[in-house]
Amino acid sequence: MLDKSPDDLADLYTIDAVHEFPFSSPGFPPSFEGREAVRAGYRAAWGASPVQVEEVRRVAAYETADPEVIVAEHVVVGTLPTKATTFTVPGLLILHVRNGLITRVRDYMDGLGVASARK
Repeated sequence: MLDKSPDDLADLYTIDAVHEFPFSSPGFPPSFEGREAVRAGYRAAWGASPVQVEEVRRVAAYETADPEVIVAEHVVVGTLPTKATTFTVPGLLILHVRNGLITRVRDYMDGLGVASARK
């Protein structure tokens, strides 16, 4: 995420992985289905965004009763060069991992927080 590399990100996923956005922002799809959709979706989103991610702060990670599921809280700190403003966006990920690859992500990010920073 720091270097906005859709290839590095997509390589962490299984071929048939699903990345869901339950709090999807207007104009953003509710999910990417499959590794190549993750790659293409993030390439388009990150390529079109002037936001520069400065830091991803790990808030907490939680183990669950299922050894293939982890919950992670984080805060993304970013800047918008066109406005010279810094903003923070909280997020929560529910990750399903098997054999070292992501099979499913539920990505709860405050997309409207990013949108308001762009105004």
